[in-house]
Amino acid sequence: MRYNARMDVKQQIPLSQFSTMRLGGTAAYVLEIHDRFAIAAALAWAKERGLPVIMIGVGSNIVWRDEGFPGLLLVNKIKRFEEQQEDDENYYVTIGAGENWDEAVARTVAKGMTGIEALSLIPGTAGATPVQNVGAYGQEIAQTLVSVEAYDTQTGTLVNIPAIDCAFSYRTSRFKTADRGRFMITAVTLHLLRRNPQPPFYGAVQAYFDEHDIHDYTPQALREAVVAIRRSKLPDPATVANNGSFFANPIVDEGTLSQLTADYGTVPHWPAGEGQVKIPAAWLLEQAGFKNFHDPETGMGTWPAQPLVLVNEHAAHTAQLLAFKQQIIDTVHQKFSITLEQEPELLP
Repeated sequence: MRYNARMDVKQQIPLSQFSTMRLGGTAAYVLEIHDRFAIAAALAWAKERGLPVIMIGVGSNIVWRDEGFPGLLLVNKIKRFEEQQEDDENYYVTIGAGENWDEAVARTVAKGMTGIEALSLIPGTAGATPVQNVGAYGQEIAQTLVSVEAYDTQTGTLVNIPAIDCAFSYRTSRFKTADRGRFMITAVTLHLLRRNPQPPFYGAVQAYFDEHDIHDYTPQALREAVVAIRRSKLPDPATVANNGSFFANPIVDEGTLSQLTADYGTVPHWPAGEGQVKIPAAWLLEQAGFKNFHDPETGMGTWPAQPLVLVNEHAAHTAQLLAFKQQIIDTVHQKFSITLEQEPELLP
């Protein structure tokens, strides 16, 4: 392992350190970024050497290929937390892209702010949240996001992108699609309200409130409910290698739903607008036989309490994960004629 004296660039680093699935090849170069103004210098360093560049957070939504990355990997460590109060109820909070997301949520909740408390315990950094329009338990980042600050690699400048220009939709944005790799996010600004969250709540959350006889719906109460629910269903990526939910919930037309209902009886679903419905991918996996499933050939499995979470039990290579993923996709498609889409990003 060697270092660049000027910028502390590390060489030949295992990419498994930068994915909570703990798989992948080797990065040629790795550099931590602690200041948004350091990005330009890092890119110039890479350009001098003809190297491609990728910026990441902690890798909670990343799968690295076995071939590795022959360029410069920037690890976003940019810290920032600033509040701007408009009036007694309206607050604007700017969070550095390298901040731990759950810690940032906890800070806003401690101040009585609502808007992101249902996104508690989602692993990763704040800068990752707009990329796939992170959402859970009835909230998504697009509902509160005001703007994204980012370094535009095309113009070489820091820019502020308003939410309306982020092309948000279900689990995606322009940062994941049309402009993938163009913007290196340095901060997000959110509009939060200093008041209690308002019902109706997501079904699992309301069930938790009812079970625990909770009627004072504070941001803290909602956060505690979500944390308890997530911990009961999902493994901690710090101790169990996983990327969280591996497949997005598919959106189908009502005709497909009618056919599924005729074939399988009651099918859980909820409206997705414009004559479409969203079906839980977890239900499809259970029906296809992947609940608490363990595959000795690939070393992969599904988490007992949530089949959407693929767990690296003893896989050594990304190829094994991809083989297991494809096995699930093929089985579900054969049974339901629905093609599941992977949520974690496959890099490079």
